[in-house]
Amino acid sequence: MLESPTEPLVHTSFYQFADLSDPDAVVAIVRELVEPLTGSVLVASEGISGALAASADRIAAFEHALRTDPRLDGHFQHITFKHSACATSPFWKVRVHKKDEIVALGVPGVTGVAPNPDRSRHLSPQAWRDLLAQDDVVVIDNRNSFEYRLGRFQNAIDPKVDNFRDFPSYVQAHADQWKAEGKKVAMYCTGGIRCEKTGMWMENLGLDVYQLEGGILNFFQSLPDADRDWQGECFVFDNRIAIDTKLQETPTTADEVYNDSPDEAWRLERAHRLDSVNPKSHGKPS
Repeated sequence: MLESPTEPLVHTSFYQFADLSDPDAVVAIVRELVEPLTGSVLVASEGISGALAASADRIAAFEHALRTDPRLDGHFQHITFKHSACATSPFWKVRVHKKDEIVALGVPGVTGVAPNPDRSRHLSPQAWRDLLAQDDVVVIDNRNSFEYRLGRFQNAIDPKVDNFRDFPSYVQAHADQWKAEGKKVAMYCTGGIRCEKTGMWMENLGLDVYQLEGGILNFFQSLPDADRDWQGECFVFDNRIAIDTKLQETPTTADEVYNDSPDEAWRLERAHRLDSVNPKSHGKPS
């Protein structure tokens, strides 16, 4: 049974890169765990990624199960969940899919599963803030252009990509310049998954790469004064459209986010279809 639309909802987002020998089995287990929730979960041989919504107790039960269910062999015992509030129901059904990648970069051989991950490259929100204050840093927004337009870290560069698959070409075109200038590369995305996927690949290009641990959502969640460094709102890929630095849904609508380019036109059409099922609320979260 799906959540009553009048019941207060919590949104949770998560990902974990892990070497899954039987992703089909993981899909079957996760389908059991998400039955009372709404949202979407992707499973691939490289791990899991998802965004779900439900009441606080149902979200807590799901998160506990994902971490501790013995059938999952401890793959997700250290997974991190990022929460935000909902005025609008973010989703209207629940789906669990198997994919080739949990985030599609499209570069053969590149995976987010790191044999010996160097956690020093993953900066806490405070360490990220300190890095942004340095002069020898180029700050890259590892998201789509429409997300950058809505909100971004101060002095961040928009790679002007319409799809994550375009990001490697941008990096390759600028890597030699950044290295010649002795620049550190600081990159961020919404929850961290895009940066996790590209970080090791960028290091193999000879770049000095750092990423914001847990992405924008963790920065907002960790720092009460996140608006010191962040300009605007943060786009979220659900029916709420955008949140502010307090993790509260804003009144922004899809029509205010997208332009009339072919890539963004289909995104707007999809947003209108979703809104016809779960109309966006302009009120404040309960």
